Amino acid sequence: MTESGSPYDNALAERVNGIVKNEFFPKRIYRDHKEAKRSIGIIIKNYNEKRPHGSLDYLTPSKAHDMSGEIKKRWKHYPYKKKDIEKDQMEAV
Repeated sequence: MTESGSPYDNALAERVNGIVKNEFFPKRIYRDHKEAKRSIGIIIKNYNEKRPHGSLDYLTPSKAHDMSGEIKKRWKHYPYKKKDIEKDQMEAV
């Protein structure tokens, strides 16, 4: 949770959480905590080792981490003005 409560404050973590929930997380009920924890471990491994990421020049995070040198950044940065964030927060209420 961020101080202001705005998802823009922690956009990278919000993006990762969304990808994990929508692409990897099976829509099922686990028998117990141990089974859920084991499943999440597999999901994290797949996210890091099998899923190419557009923002990493279509490498997996593991391959990008093992590389030396620069990786071409493919994401676009759209700066938010404080006024825009406050407006978004007011609309959410």
